[in-house]
Amino acid sequence: QVQLVESGGGLVQAGGSLRLSCAASGRTFSYAMGWFRQAPGKEREFIAALRWNAGNTYYADSVKGRFTSSRDNAKNTVYLQMNSLKPEDTAVYYCAAGDPGRMWSRDGYDYWGQGTQVTVSS
Repeated sequence: QVQLVESGGGLVQAGGSLRLSCAASGRTFSYAMGWFRQAPGKEREFIAALRWNAGNTYYADSVKGRFTSSRDNAKNTVYLQMNSLKPEDTAVYYCAAGDPGRMWSRDGYDYWGQGTQVTVSS
């Protein structure tokens, strides 16, 4: 089993940057690590994923070119670097671990972090 603990959220002005961390306990080598976000009244939205073993990354069009997902094998941690933040990026952000074959679907993920709030002001 995998347990995920997120950190790094906060309040920033538009154009600023944040880095989210997702520290994992348990075996992660064969997993896809996903990033999702959910704003009030909205469905949970896929924004990025990383295949742990190979390091391949994938991004939704809404964040492509601004967000970067990466991993640190020694720390068993994945990161989401968020640059050029916009007010519409405001949401609770979640990391998750699941099946690389179902990487694009939220029901393909078995383990979820607790979420961290990101608020971008204008």
